[in-house]
Amino acid sequence: MSIVIGVLGILVLVAIAWAMSNDKKHINYRAAGIMLAVQLILAWFLLNTLIGRTIIRKIVEVFTKVLSFGHEGISFVFGDLSTKGYFFLNVLMMIIFISALLSILTYLRILPLAIKYVGGFVSKITGLPKVESFVAVNSMIFGDTTAIISVKSQLHKLSPNRLFIVATSSLVAVSCSTLGGYLQLIPPEYVLVALPINVFSGLILSSIVAPVRSEEDYDIDLKEMNTDKSFFEAVGNGTLLGGKTALIVGAMLITYMALLAMINYVFNGLVGMTFQEILGYIFAPVAFIMGIPTSEIVNAGSIMGTKVAANEFVAISDFVKLVPDMSDKTVGIISAYLISFANFSSIGMILGTVQAIDQKQASLLAKVGLKVLLVATMGSILTGTIVGLFL
Repeated sequence: MSIVIGVLGILVLVAIAWAMSNDKKHINYRAAGIMLAVQLILAWFLLNTLIGRTIIRKIVEVFTKVLSFGHEGISFVFGDLSTKGYFFLNVLMMIIFISALLSILTYLRILPLAIKYVGGFVSKITGLPKVESFVAVNSMIFGDTTAIISVKSQLHKLSPNRLFIVATSSLVAVSCSTLGGYLQLIPPEYVLVALPINVFSGLILSSIVAPVRSEEDYDIDLKEMNTDKSFFEAVGNGTLLGGKTALIVGAMLITYMALLAMINYVFNGLVGMTFQEILGYIFAPVAFIMGIPTSEIVNAGSIMGTKVAANEFVAISDFVKLVPDMSDKTVGIISAYLISFANFSSIGMILGTVQAIDQKQASLLAKVGLKVLLVATMGSILTGTIVGLFL
């Protein structure tokens, strides 16, 4: 029965995207169908086959080993404090090492080439332009703002619909620099499965809402992804960026957790329910169409709503407390849903990034900012729903 509900949930998401479309005559149904099929095959292969599960297990082992190297550095600086399980040390400090590692791989041109050719492959099989496909794949590694910066020379050439797809697909993603944090908090297999599925979720729904007509495509300049002139400059810049990111994430968590506590206090005093409990009831119907058991839809909805209102780390901090009491299916669906930057703070960061590059394009994007967030959130819902079909 849950499979039937999940399939209906996918159809509902596509139907909503179609209703929101600003150019229904030019929707590329073939591309959407191909991408949906790729998602289903990927989810089935990685979750329901011996080879797929083995691949996921091996990747988890590699990430675990990499994280152990990061813990060596954290332990050297913080000593015994690193064994106390503090979120700041074990999760946020890991961002610094992962960011430096990504910077090294970028300097060596390993990541830029991989992203270019994988993005080109996505473009080939779907018929979507290279820029949109490149940003979607790039976002899977570097996150939303960095992915947009990587195509800054093409940004001013994009039509409003293409700009919408770029912004939305970049939002339905996470940065690998924060991936280490997620892997330590929620089941790693669902985190890794969600990464490639997210690429297509954002492209499917955004290309239906904002169809792209036959336009001139633009080549990707890999030089925009790498500005470091030496290996040690790459290490230094990656480390500094990681430190800045860790501090920003930590500062945002302090603010959002404090605000949620204050808002919960006010709501509890006024209506006898916390803000998150209210979000649970609002998002419960969404959780239901994702295939989550009826008995868990309110708790699941609360986590989903918290992610949109605050961010994924705040939602994950609540989620880990509920995991022991949730079914495996719900844990998998919500874990996959949480692996994206689709929230109010991230849309502000994207607007700021575009504004720094092109004021005119930023003005166009600002007019549809909430629509971008809605479609990106639908993309996260689509990812969770597809994962749920195979649990």
